[in-house]
Amino acid sequence: MKPIIFLPPAEEEMLEAASYYESKAENLGRRYIFEIERSKNIIINNPELYPILKYNIRRCIVRRFPYGILYKIDPKEIVIVAIMHLNRKPDYWLNRIKNL
Repeated sequence: MKPIIFLPPAEEEMLEAASYYESKAENLGRRYIFEIERSKNIIINNPELYPILKYNIRRCIVRRFPYGILYKIDPKEIVIVAIMHLNRKPDYWLNRIKNL
């Protein structure tokens, strides 16, 4: 199994969304993080399960929340490029992959 690493902006997106959900309802942010972790575990165990969007970036849809985990499979690791809200600016993350 390959380790997963987050690009810093992707980690920020995840934490900001968790904070937002927690502000809306107690433990909702915690449930969001749980679903992100669940999705990460699926990716770790079967990284090629999800379809390629473009430029070898794959997308895993997060259960119960309108987010997708965008990631790239490298030879030694899996790089999470974005934790993308599915209803906003679909290609905003493209500038993050220039150096991958």
